[in-house]
Amino acid sequence: MEENINIPFEKLAQECNIINPEHPKEVIDKIIALSSDYPSEYLVLIYNYFFEHSNSYEVLMFLLQKIDKYKDKSSRGILIDSLVMKGKLSQRISDTDNLTRIRVNITKALANTKDSQAVYPLLYCLNSKEENYKVKLSCAEALGKIGDRYAVLPLMNLLEDESESSVYVKESAVSALGMIGDEKAVDSLVSILESKKGFLDKFTFLKERALEALNKISFKGDRVFNALVKSLRDESPQVRINAIEVLMNSEDERAIDLIKGMLADPNREVVQNAVIALFNILGNGILSEIINDDKSPSIAKNEALKLQDDLREEEIEEAKEKDE
Repeated sequence: MEENINIPFEKLAQECNIINPEHPKEVIDKIIALSSDYPSEYLVLIYNYFFEHSNSYEVLMFLLQKIDKYKDKSSRGILIDSLVMKGKLSQRISDTDNLTRIRVNITKALANTKDSQAVYPLLYCLNSKEENYKVKLSCAEALGKIGDRYAVLPLMNLLEDESESSVYVKESAVSALGMIGDEKAVDSLVSILESKKGFLDKFTFLKERALEALNKISFKGDRVFNALVKSLRDESPQVRINAIEVLMNSEDERAIDLIKGMLADPNREVVQNAVIALFNILGNGILSEIINDDKSPSIAKNEALKLQDDLREEEIEEAKEKDE
């Protein structure tokens, strides 16, 4: 993009009544009209200037959508300053809820740029004890989407930080680690699954997110395997289901017998996922084996029969499409 472009920013801001509009819809219409007078490389600079000066929640949210659309590097500093409040955004937007919504959407815009320069300010907000928890959640998600491995260790430290009281923030950190996919995070994720009765057991969603994250990361070793075995005995059916999926994708030979053992689970959805996992690993043969085995629980047999029927219907539909 050209430097020192001669754009009358202040004049345009006055003409559009950017600073303190009484009717935000009219201001937005004027901003939209600028697209007929300026090319896109100029428009994004105008949007940046307007974003730094407007006091209207509605106008700022509109400008943020436009800035997010362009994903131009010229917007990075403005977005970061507004996120960490260096741009004094809080002085322009007095309503706390509206301020939070703007900052949450800023994190989403930064995530969409995939710019590693945003990692540090996102971590700064995520680790701030005074920060709004909605902003912290969105910062963790943004770090996962950006995928920079610099964020891995701080995210791991957050999981171990006992002063972080929000289990939802920790869930978001776990999900971010899964999105980044760095093997260094495995030990921290396994620690969640190994936790004894107490704080973590009250929030099974954290274990679910840890298993989902492990499913995206390559791992080996008995410690992880033993944690998965423990998860198969968890009180939460969803934790058991997630553990089955991780085992299915683990390529560990011991996984098959463990998953077969889950065919006797009292929860139908768990059994269904066990049948599907075995089918994905072993193919059609395992379905007949389950159906014909006198020791197979009735729920497992019914799920295997249902899957067989579904597969036949798919084959029939594919054959019809070929004939047509």
